[in-house]
Amino acid sequence: MALKQSSFGRVWLFALVLIAQPASAQISAWKLGGAGLAWSESDTTRLFIDFVSAPGSIQPIYLTPEKTVFSHLDNWVFWRDPSDIVLGYVDGETPRTWKWSDGLAAPSGSLLIDGDDATYYPPRAVPLEREVYTMDLAVAVPAISFGFTTPSQGFRSDGTPLKTDAIPGYDVSIASESERPVVEGTLEPLSHIIANVAENFEPRVAIPFPRRYVRYVRYRRQVSVLDEDFLASFVRGQYRDAPPGTIAEFELFAEGVPRKAIYKTSITDLGQSVNFGRLFWRTTPLRMVGGTPVETPDAAVGVKIEVRTGRDGDPAVYHEYMQTGFERVVSRERYENQLRTRQFRPNLEAPIVTLEPRPGLRASIGYDDENWTFWSVPFTQPGLPLNLRSGSYLQLRIALESRSFDDFVRLDSLWIETAPLLAGDIIGEVARRTDPQPARGFTEVSLGQETDFVYDLRADFSQVDAPGFDVLRIRTGSRTRFVGLEMGQPLATVAPAEVIELEDGLLVRLPARVTRADNPPLRLFFSTALFSLATTFTGEVSDSEREVLPQPVVGGDAGQALSTNSLHVLGVADSAPSVVQALSVSTSVLTPNGDGIHDRLQIRYTLFRLPELVPVALEIYALDGRRLVRIDAGRQAAGPQETEWDGRDESGELLPPGLYLLSVAPNAEFATSAQILPLGIAY
Repeated sequence: MALKQSSFGRVWLFALVLIAQPASAQISAWKLGGAGLAWSESDTTRLFIDFVSAPGSIQPIYLTPEKTVFSHLDNWVFWRDPSDIVLGYVDGETPRTWKWSDGLAAPSGSLLIDGDDATYYPPRAVPLEREVYTMDLAVAVPAISFGFTTPSQGFRSDGTPLKTDAIPGYDVSIASESERPVVEGTLEPLSHIIANVAENFEPRVAIPFPRRYVRYVRYRRQVSVLDEDFLASFVRGQYRDAPPGTIAEFELFAEGVPRKAIYKTSITDLGQSVNFGRLFWRTTPLRMVGGTPVETPDAAVGVKIEVRTGRDGDPAVYHEYMQTGFERVVSRERYENQLRTRQFRPNLEAPIVTLEPRPGLRASIGYDDENWTFWSVPFTQPGLPLNLRSGSYLQLRIALESRSFDDFVRLDSLWIETAPLLAGDIIGEVARRTDPQPARGFTEVSLGQETDFVYDLRADFSQVDAPGFDVLRIRTGSRTRFVGLEMGQPLATVAPAEVIELEDGLLVRLPARVTRADNPPLRLFFSTALFSLATTFTGEVSDSEREVLPQPVVGGDAGQALSTNSLHVLGVADSAPSVVQALSVSTSVLTPNGDGIHDRLQIRYTLFRLPELVPVALEIYALDGRRLVRIDAGRQAAGPQETEWDGRDESGELLPPGLYLLSVAPNAEFATSAQILPLGIAY
C-alpha cells in the first residue's frame, strides 16, 4: 500500500491520473439556453423574466412607467395563505393579492389588477373596514408610484356614473419585505405609509414617491366626512346602502430592475438515472444607461442557482385525513381534484371556518426525501460539483439578483455534466469508533479534538447494470489520518492499493473493484478533528479505469453495526460551561403550511450560571455549518425559558424544506457552549 500526504493541488493531479487510463469518455452535458433546451419552453415559474430582448438567453425585465408592474405578472393567487388551496404555491415565487385579512372567495381583487378599467366589483353594502386590499409581488421592484382609478363605465344604483365615483378616504402603505400584518393577517398599515387622505374628490389617484424597493402594497379604505350618508344607513346591524367610491384598477409603476427575477425549470425527465458532475453557466453583467443596456463588469449583480434531483416525477407526497385523525398517502389527482380544504368561508361576511380532520379533507403535503434530494445550497460561482445523488429527474431554481436599480445580469446558457451510474446507490453512515450506536441517534464529537471514526458503506446493484468502482473519497473538512480498511463478508482487514491523506479528507484506491458480481461491504477507519458545529462527511466513489463522474455516497442504513443512518457529525465544546441545558422542541419536523399543525416551533430550555440578564439568540444552521438565521430572543435570566420560531429568516422568507441545526446560546461575556438539536422542515 502506498500512503501519501497531499495538498489540494496534488489531489487533483492524482485524480486526473486515475481517469486518464485508456477508455472512451462517458461524460456528457445537459444544457439549457444557447444551443440547448429553450428557456421559454422549459419553465414552471417565471417571475419578471425577459425572454425576448436577447434570444437564447434570459434576463430580468427592465420595468418602465409605460406599463404597470401588475401587467408583467399572470399567475396571481388570491389568498393570504394559499398553501392549502393552490398546489405549487411558493412564497417568494408566486404573486398574490387578497382582500380583508386572509382573502375572500369573491371578490378577491382579481379584477382590480387585470389592466382593464372596464372591469370592477359592483358596490356592496359592507363595512368600510373590510375594504382592505394587499398585493404581494413575490419580489421587490424599484417602484416610483402607486394609484387607482374608477371604472370607465357603469352606474351606481342611484344613477351616479361610476366614472365619477371617487374614493372619499383611504391610506396606502408599502414594504420591501414581509412584515407582521402580512404574516399574521392583521389589517394594520405596512411600515411605510405613502398616503393618508381624509377627503378625496379625484376619480384617478396617483401617489408618486422616490424610487425605492417595494414588494408589498396595502390599500385601506378609511372613514371620511364624505361617508356621512352611508354611515347613517346602518339599521338593525347592517348597512342599507353601499359606501361611496368604486375602484376599477390598482396601478403600480416602477423604473429599473427587480431585486430578484426567478426562473424555475419544469421537472425534467432525463430518461435514465445518471450521475451529476459540475454546474456551469455563462453570464453577461449589464447596466441600463440612457435606455441602452451596456456591458458592465462591475455591475452590482449576482446569480444564485439551486438544483435538486429525483427518481420520480413529483417531489411531493400528498395526504388525506383518516377517521382517526391520522393521515394516509393519496395520489396527487385525488388530493387536487377530489379532496376539500379544511378552511373555508361560508359566505362573504363570515369568518374563516376550520373543519375537524376527517376523510375527504386535505391533510399535509410532505416532501418525498426518499426519492428526491432537497434543494442544494445556492451556487454563486460556475464550475463547482453539484454533490447531489444520482437521479433520472432534474429541476433548477435560478435567481437573477440585482443590488442596484439599473444593474442586471443576463444568463446566456447553463449546463450540467452527466455520466452513467457506477452503481444503483452507494449507501453510507458514520459514527465515532467508540460509540457506533449513539443514544441520541446522531454522531457528536468534541470540537478540536482528534477523534476516531468508522465509516460503513454498501453498494446496491439490484436495479441497474453498472460497472462498479474502485476508488473511494471521503471529505471531512479537516486533515484526516487513515487508520484501516475492511472488506468482505464477514469484514476483514485488507490493504488498500493506495491512500492519499488530504487537507480535507481521504482518497483510497481499493485492492479490488466492487461490482454487481463481487459486492462486499466496506468499512473505513480514520481519525480527524472537527472545528465547526456541523459537518457532513460526504463521500463519493469513482472508477480509475474510465473517464466517468464520481457517484456520491447517500446517507442511510449501511448495516447493523452502526445506527446513525447519516453522514452528519455535530461538534460540541466540552471545555465551556453548560449554560444552556434541557433544550427541547415541540416537534422534530416543522411544517409551516398554515394549517395550524406544527406551523410554529416551540423551543424550551433552561439557563444556568447567569448572574444577570443576558441576550439570547436562536440560530439555524445548514448541515455544512453555514448560519442561515439569527433571531434575538431578548434578554433572559437563569431558569426555564421558552421561545418560538415560524420557519422564516430575518427577511420573512420561509426556509426551504430540508434538515437543519437549531442552536440556542446566550451572548455572555464568559465562554459558553451552544446547545444544538437537528430540525427538519417540510411542506
